[in-house]
Parts: sequence; structure tokens; C-alpha cells
Amino acid sequence: MNGSPFALLANNSVTAVMFKVMAALIPGIIAHAWFFGPGIWVSLLLCTVFAIGVEALILLMRGLPLKPFLSDGSVLVTAWLLALSLPTLAPWWLYAVGIIFAVLVAKQFYGGLGQNLFNPAMVGYAALIISFPVYMTQWPAPVGLADHSPTLLEAFDLVFAGQGSISPDAFTSATVLDTWKTQVKLGKPVEDILAQPMFGWGGGKGQEFVALMYLLGGLLMLSSRLITWHVPVAFLAGLAITAGGLHLLEPARHAGVLFHLLSGGAMLGAFFIATDPVTAASTPLGKLIYAGLAGFLTAIIRGFGGYPDGVAFAVLIANVCVPFIDAYTQPRVFGHRKAGK
Repeated sequence: MNGSPFALLANNSVTAVMFKVMAALIPGIIAHAWFFGPGIWVSLLLCTVFAIGVEALILLMRGLPLKPFLSDGSVLVTAWLLALSLPTLAPWWLYAVGIIFAVLVAKQFYGGLGQNLFNPAMVGYAALIISFPVYMTQWPAPVGLADHSPTLLEAFDLVFAGQGSISPDAFTSATVLDTWKTQVKLGKPVEDILAQPMFGWGGGKGQEFVALMYLLGGLLMLSSRLITWHVPVAFLAGLAITAGGLHLLEPARHAGVLFHLLSGGAMLGAFFIATDPVTAASTPLGKLIYAGLAGFLTAIIRGFGGYPDGVAFAVLIANVCVPFIDAYTQPRVFGHRKAGK
């Protein structure tokens, strides 16, 4: 561990692990700020403050001490994952509602850390995209393509005071996944869709590099043994094989493999969301089945569902299957006699 990028957090306590995960997210966060503006810092700050506040309030209501639960870092990881899954520069209350669903409903209602069935951040995301779909489609345009890229001070003003004199059309756009889905339905040729400025060499312009930075952070976690290879490899394989098969069958409707891997939340989901040790399968074979199912469902939802990016719903559906998967993938225990009939 001394040669690890996380050597300063050498112990394996829950707190150390959570802060290592947050450290692994930093390359993707920096890339996001570089390509899409500083609004991501506002999102992270708000989700962090709201998450600590909601968790502290619930702990007080339950009569539990604040320090041991707030200091374990789990609520901070939930806050960051939710912030990275939401559009930046959304109204402040959108982050608050998402955090309430993530921390209160998905975590504390189940009893707290280690007892929740569903990934808390994805519960918050799913609740928001179902309840407020308009706000969830106003993503920041890449800095080079936006008519106006808000500064950090303007980002705070937009989040708290509303749009003011800046029209949303000046700094927001649909994601490439949403654009692809919409324009394919309109019958536009694939060549014309991909020729638009928002599309880059692999996915959305700028989004490819953000995805690669999440991949880098995931590889750092693998090298430090925070996670095993089973979940990210199976998730990405399930997504790639399904997306590739659909593309071969209907290339005019379904995007290619690289586009799916480098767009939306694929890399974030593979390394940071689906790998949640509480809600993921626990056996090696179970991890492969669970993550492969989540990757498969991501491609299916993207191709046929009503939402452009299927990572959140795919992970939540796979979470439901985890108890069944674990029950049927337990390794054989040697040294015990089989019970008689």
C-alpha cells in the first residue's frame, strides 16, 4: 500500500475507504469543470452541505450520536455521486430534494449505513428525473460551444437566484444521449447526427475526457484494492456486448460501442456506483451476474426506454436482484456433511 496513490490514507477503516473513493473521483471532477464550467463545484458544495444537514437531523431524531456516523464519510460519497449525476446550475432546491430521497428515504429509512437495499445516490437521481424531468434535461453545454459560460459567481447566482438576465439556451444543451435518441426518432441519418458540434471523437465533446478520467480514478481504486475487477469489467462488458449487438442489427437506430462507453454515466456507474459494497452482490460469481445485468439493462434502457441514460435505473433493478443472486451463487462449503432427507 505504500506505493499506492492513497498511501496517506493507509488504513482500511470505513472513513479511509470513503475518502479514497472521493479522491479517485477528483480527476473526473476536474475534467468536468474544465470542459463544462465551474458549476460542478457549486453542485458538489450544495449536495455536501444538504447531505450532512439531513443526516445530522435524522441522527438527532433517532437519538444517535453525530460524530461516529457523520465522520465515516459515507454520506459525503453519496452527496458527491448524486452531484456528479445531476445537471449543474439547476435550482438549489433540486439538489435538496435529491439528497432527501438519497439520505433519508434510501439510507436512513433502512437503518443507516450497511442496511440499505438500494444505492442511495441512484434513488435520489431516479426520484428527480421522474418528478422534475424538465430540470433534469438542462445540462451545461461544453465551454467551447456555449454562447456564454457562467463564471463561478454567476453559477452561484443562477443556482440561488434563478436565471436572471442569462437565458438557459445560452449555457445549456441536451446531452448527446438525449440528442441521439430524439433525432433518431425524427428519422435523421446517423452521419448528420454525428456531424453536430456537440459530438466528439467517441461520445459527447468533452464528455469523453470526463469518462476517461473516471476510468483513471477507477483504475486507481483497483490498484489499491478498494474494489475488485468483477463489477466494472462485467458492467462494461454487459453494456458493450448489448450495445454492439443492437448496433449490428440496426446501425441507423443504435449507436456504437465506444459511444455508449464514453457517454453519460457509464464509467461513473461501472467503477463508483455499481461497486457499492452494500448494494452489490457479494460473491465473485454473483458480482459478475449482478454487474453484467446492470450493464445489459443500461444498454436496453438507452435503446428502447423513455430515458436517455439508463445507468441509475439499471443499477436499482440489479439491486433488487442481489439477494436472489447471492443466495444462488454461494460457494460450496467443504468439511460439512449434506443434511439427510
